[in-house]
Amino acid sequence: MNTKQLSPPPATDLSVQLGRLSLRNPILVASGTFGYAREMASLVQLESLGGILPKTITLAPRPGNAPWRTVEVSAGLLNSIGLDNDGVDSFIGGHLTYLRQLNTSIIVSIAGKSIDEFRELATRIDQAGGATALELNISCPNVSGGVDFGTDPEMCRRVVAGVRNCCDLPILAKLTPNVTRIVDIARAASDGGADAVSCINTLLGMAIDWRKRKPMLGNVLGGLSGPAIKPVALRCVYQVARSVDIPIVGIGGIATIDDVMEFLAAGASCVQIGTANYYDPTVSQRLVDQLPAALQELGVNSLHDAIGTLQ
Repeated sequence: MNTKQLSPPPATDLSVQLGRLSLRNPILVASGTFGYAREMASLVQLESLGGILPKTITLAPRPGNAPWRTVEVSAGLLNSIGLDNDGVDSFIGGHLTYLRQLNTSIIVSIAGKSIDEFRELATRIDQAGGATALELNISCPNVSGGVDFGTDPEMCRRVVAGVRNCCDLPILAKLTPNVTRIVDIARAASDGGADAVSCINTLLGMAIDWRKRKPMLGNVLGGLSGPAIKPVALRCVYQVARSVDIPIVGIGGIATIDDVMEFLAAGASCVQIGTANYYDPTVSQRLVDQLPAALQELGVNSLHDAIGTLQ
């Protein structure tokens, strides 16, 4: 009888490094799709996630856009929320108090109408404590002003550099696909000092009620998300990964472990789950559980060895 003891399989390393930001695993939940986390606490083990991005905050409260604000379309969702939020004072005094108690990374999404507003938001969040990093929402397609930062390389560089110079938190710049060359914007974010770029925000779209001859969204135009945009998101990640040296956060139509692995192969270091949270609130936790087996299928024990491996 062979009494030789077999060595246990090595543990799978799911950790991720995004510049100065360390994450326990690559599964994040996208801003605007997970509330302020408290709403999801009865459904998801929040500490199992790599990170949580609460709803985007602005300096002053915003009522958001007129209804309808969301419209379900083929293979996706159109939204025109308009950054509805109670402002930074309410966030720091209420939501951040809860979020800082969670045993996971908290990446706060901020949006400003000017570079000075971005800087003020970043400074106040940094000084309040509890945030692990910032995501700069320079690419929201359904509010006036903010999208300009994400479509002009120099404006993108300036807003990232402005935030980098006024706070110590790691910075993710969220890029829009509604540009001619997304790699130009990614390079500008990198030049400005971003630790990583998030690819992508929603695609600009619209829905029409032809019988009434009216747009279905109150704001006319909105952002398309969900499975419909996944091929575009993969293309953007693939192109950006070959143009910049900083890490990439993949976003767009991710709902299954196959989706996650495709984004990793294309060059993303981690992913954000967005629209899928609406119809399957537990999806993010399930993807964390499924990752080790997917990596073992590739014959690797470290997430790092799966990133950018497209041949």
